[in-house]
Amino acid sequence: MPQAIKKDAEERMEKAIGALKRDLSTLRAGRATPALLDRIQVEYYGAMTPVNQLANINTPDTRTLLLQPWDKSSVAAIEKAIMKSDLGLTPSNDGSTIRLSIPPLTEERRTELVKLTKKFGEEAKIAIRNIRRDANDDIKKLEKTTISEDESRRHQDDIQKSTDRFVAEVEKVLAAKEKEIMEV
Repeated sequence: MPQAIKKDAEERMEKAIGALKRDLSTLRAGRATPALLDRIQVEYYGAMTPVNQLANINTPDTRTLLLQPWDKSSVAAIEKAIMKSDLGLTPSNDGSTIRLSIPPLTEERRTELVKLTKKFGEEAKIAIRNIRRDANDDIKKLEKTTISEDESRRHQDDIQKSTDRFVAEVEKVLAAKEKEIMEV
């Protein structure tokens, strides 16, 4: 039973790391990636639809995104959604495709992005610590019924080691993203 609690906690911690990586992939780091547009929703026939379900997104070079909508009538709606987004990008279209030029980041914008990165990282660490707390609570409940105090302490130590490992993983992911953002 304690092994199941530990395994569940580790799986949830893995998901927290995955969520962090997804959040960080949507930050603009000076390079064009289709993931930049993941959060953008387009009003398409009355329903909010992710832009990646309305268009093929390519990166012809490191500073350009090329969107090719499957339905040519959605070009204006996609362009409007990109303009409204917090990406700070201005789309240009030729009637059938939309081009997004990714300008180089200013030093001020880079520091803002690093702060945002750290905020995402702190949220991930809080999620991991909450998972640790839940797992320790479950172990303490078992201590009252089926396992000894020593076993309980050992399992809590194992959970703490897992927590430390995942927090270190968060730090590693953050360091990589910060390096990518600060790269000129």
